[in-house]
Order: sequence, then structure tokens, then C-alpha cells
Amino acid sequence: MRLVQVLVPTGKRKAVLRALDDEGVDYAVSEETSGRDFVAVVTFPVPKEAVEPVLARLREAGVERDAYTVVVAAETVASKRFDQLQAAYEADEENGDRIAREELASKAADLAPSVPTFIIMTVISAVVATAGLLLDSPAVVVGSMVIAPLVGPAMSASVGTVVDDDEMFSRGVRLQAFGGVLAVGAAAVFAFLLKQTGAVPLSTGEVLSTPEIDERLAPDVLSLVVALGAGAAGAVSLSSGVSTALVGVMIAAALIPPTAVVGIGIAWGAPEAVVGSAILVLVNILSVNFVAIGVLWQQGYRPDRWFRRDEARRAALYRIAVIGVGLLVLSSFLGTVTYTTYRNSGFQSDAQDAIESSLSDTDARLLSMDIQYDSGPLQEPAAVVVTVGYDPWSDPPKVDAELTRQVNSVAPDPLSPWGTDQISVEVRYVAVSEPTQKPVSTQSETSAQSFESVALRV
Repeated sequence: MRLVQVLVPTGKRKAVLRALDDEGVDYAVSEETSGRDFVAVVTFPVPKEAVEPVLARLREAGVERDAYTVVVAAETVASKRFDQLQAAYEADEENGDRIAREELASKAADLAPSVPTFIIMTVISAVVATAGLLLDSPAVVVGSMVIAPLVGPAMSASVGTVVDDDEMFSRGVRLQAFGGVLAVGAAAVFAFLLKQTGAVPLSTGEVLSTPEIDERLAPDVLSLVVALGAGAAGAVSLSSGVSTALVGVMIAAALIPPTAVVGIGIAWGAPEAVVGSAILVLVNILSVNFVAIGVLWQQGYRPDRWFRRDEARRAALYRIAVIGVGLLVLSSFLGTVTYTTYRNSGFQSDAQDAIESSLSDTDARLLSMDIQYDSGPLQEPAAVVVTVGYDPWSDPPKVDAELTRQVNSVAPDPLSPWGTDQISVEVRYVAVSEPTQKPVSTQSETSAQSFESVALRV
């Protein structure tokens, strides 16, 4: 529920009170003695869903749009008329469970912090995320999401679009772009210092193979779901007047870790390895804004002045279209990664079948197969290590050339310039004697097993 205070212009007192009576609103009137063009201050409690329509009625009665108006949250209201009013608006599906346009704009503006605070919190969150990724600590990475101030700019840009507030929209867009660049830069500087001081004495390959980092190098379409859900949840929580703190963590989950991975890749001199993370950051930013604008528009938020609604509708549709095109183009990369993952899974199965088929005519057998992928964003297969077991009383079978031919015959064509046309195959021969059983005594059925292996590498 909300408690509203409105200044009543001179000559409009009866019209304003009549409008409140028609709406079934309880109110209290105080004399206004400041000497301005107002005669009274009217205070009344209403459900949060009723703030916007009641204020609209008061404007029709003569209350100026820029007149002094205060809307605050109320804890308790004891009034039969209020209970009836609340029941009436709860049954009104048209208004839904949403706050007034003015309150929405105010909350969105409050969510966007001042620039110094935004810079400090973004740098801290990026540094913490970088440390968590290098430590392979999910708990630390989650901690970086909690302190990231990213929900405010995203919601400000979306709200500014639907209520036709160009200043709020521009500020939200600027903060998002600045925050992304700042987070990458802070992560890169911090990671570079760790590398140069020897605090993290790892090679590029070892760093990129860290599980927390590796899983963000080649994001698939499922990563898009996080950003879409965060944008929708942010818009719904903001418009319903509930806390956006947890939603802010979800939005940060879509943005902070990938930006930290980009910074780590820059610091370790492997920018081509973090192309996927950079694209994921852009996709997530666009997704959050795209969904948030759509949800707020669908909930019925429009500019205050009716003659601005057509212009605002065109601006909103234009922005949605531009964001949608950019999102579609960038999301094609995620789709390609998803397809590559599916194709690599098929290649692994086909390669194993081809190797086992080639060894079926020999005494050797496949012991293990390990596929190594390139450092490109699509992580396509680059090499295969095959371990072959053979009888130690015979010579190793010369199957390395045949296995190379068979593996490459089922290898998929590369989809990126980082892919290799020819997959190298390394065959390792291991001499293995099968376990044999010999009786230990006539009174026991236990047996001793002997196992010998000699590893040869070609």
C-alpha cells in the first residue's frame, strides 16, 4: 500500500475531493499556507495498483502534472473503505500487480548509483571475480556477483524507454557500456599483476583450462537463458515494487564472470581464446535490455502525456528492433557453439568406432582415446591420443597410419579459422598380458594374478 500527498491548486479543491470520493478513497485535508497557488494538501492511502489511476483522475480534476506529489510506502491502514478499495483493485486484472509509472521511474533512477560509487563497486566486483576464477572457487565468484552494481543501469535504460525519459535511457546505456569496459579493464590489470609478480605461476594453457574459466570460453545457447531470465525477473520485480537485490545478483551472474574471463585472456596474451566470453558479455547485455523493455511495455507502462505515446511507441519499437537484430547476430555464435558441441560428441563416438573397427583384424585392442581441442572459441578437435594394448610376446602392430586415416575420415570440417583441416593422431602402444589364475593350495580357491605392461610410444 502507498500513502500519497498532493498539493491542491487554488479553485480545484472541490473537484479534487469529489474525484477522491468517486474513487472511494479515504483522505485527510490540510490547509496550505506557503502563499503559493495552492490551497490545501490532501493525503490519502491507496493500494499500490491504484496510485496511477487515482493520480490520473486527480489530474483530470485539475491537479498539475508537475505539482508537488509524494508517494511513500505505508505499513498499515485501518479503514473499511480502504479494504473495499484494495479488494476492487485486486479484482481488476487490467491494472495488474504493478506500481505507478511515477514510482517506477523513481525506483529505476534510485537503482542507478552515482558514478564514483558505480566505478568503485564495479572494479571491486571485477577483481573479486578474477580472483575467484583463477582460484577455481565458485563461492568467490558468487561473492563478486553480490556486490556488482549492474541491475540499476539495465533497468534505468529499459524504464527510460517505456516512459519516454531520454535522459534516464541515455544514462542507463552509458553506465552499462562504461561498466562493461571498466570491468574488463580492471580484471585485465589485476590478472596481469598476478602474472608478472608470480602470484599465479601458470601458463596460458593451464589458466584457460581452469574449470571456472574453461566453461565460459565456449558458451552455448543455454547461457542465453540466464540473461533472458534475469531481464524478465528484473522488470517484473521492479514493476511489482519488490526487492531487486536477488535479481541484481542474477544479472551480475550473466555479466561479471565473462568480463573477468576476457580480462584474464588479455593479461595472459590469449585474446583469441576469450572471443566466446566477449561475445557472451554483449549477448547478455542486449538480452537483459531486450526482455526488460518488452516486459515493461507489455505491463502497460506508457509516457505520462498522451501526445507523446505514439512517439514513445516508435522509439521503443525501434530500440527493440535494433537490440533484437544485434542479439540475433551475436546469438548465432552461441548456436554455432551448441552445434559444435553436439558435432564433437558425435565425432568422439564415430572415431572410437572407426578405431575399434581398424583394430578388429589385429591382436591389439583399444585401451583409451583422448581428444584434444584447439584454443579457438569453438574448441574444435585438433588431436587425438589413442592408447592401444597388444600382446607382449609379439611386436606392436603398425596401425598408426591406418588409425590416422580412419580418424580423419570421420572428422568434421572446421567451422572457424582456428580449426585444423588435418587432425593429428598419436598412437601409444602398451604391452599387456592378460591376468592368469593359478591355484595357491588344494584347500583354497583363491588365485594369484600376474599383470605386466610395457609402454611404448610412437
